Amino acid sequence: MPTNSINFLHISDTHSQHRQLTQLPDADILIHSGDFTMNGSEQEAIDFMNWFCDLPYPHKIFICGNHDACLYGSKIDGLDKNVHYLCNSGVVIDGVKFYGVPMFMEDCISDRQSRNYAAVPTNTDVLITHCPPYGILDFDDELNYGSTELLARIKEIKPRLHLFGHIHKQHGVKEDGPTIFSNGSIMNEDYTNFNLPNLIEI
Repeated sequence: MPTNSINFLHISDTHSQHRQLTQLPDADILIHSGDFTMNGSEQEAIDFMNWFCDLPYPHKIFICGNHDACLYGSKIDGLDKNVHYLCNSGVVIDGVKFYGVPMFMEDCISDRQSRNYAAVPTNTDVLITHCPPYGILDFDDELNYGSTELLARIKEIKPRLHLFGHIHKQHGVKEDGPTIFSNGSIMNEDYTNFNLPNLIEI
């Protein structure tokens, strides 16, 4: 990791309400951890990407969530050079190693998602997933919805930062050992109001 501090603005689960986010704070890197659509349509995805690309941040990263089904198996062309779509892939920005794992239901109902988590590089500094790790900002309706396999992988690689969403009720930031965990869900649990984005400095 670089010696200079970096400000990360983390959002997730905007569900096609992204254009209502008109006063986002400044940051070095903006990250969206999935569910930018509501119904998974191509039109919703295009509108989000147009909005995301136009935002005035030096670097921007996004991944897909379980709602963003139209992008399953897709390759996205034409993004600005400072905008990165991560799909079981990584990028290095200013010496920081990012890696993103989406949450497509086609993978979750097979063993592919387990393989995706196992493939996260051990030198990852910032891990971006849509699913939470088990037991960390993942509790809703008396259940933990996070992944035990993801938690095990995080304990192995010890990223500095793990960004996710999915469980709207558990929006927040938690530090546990060497890792800062951020649930960036913007829409609240009943989709009637907005949570504040998470601004994290490391």
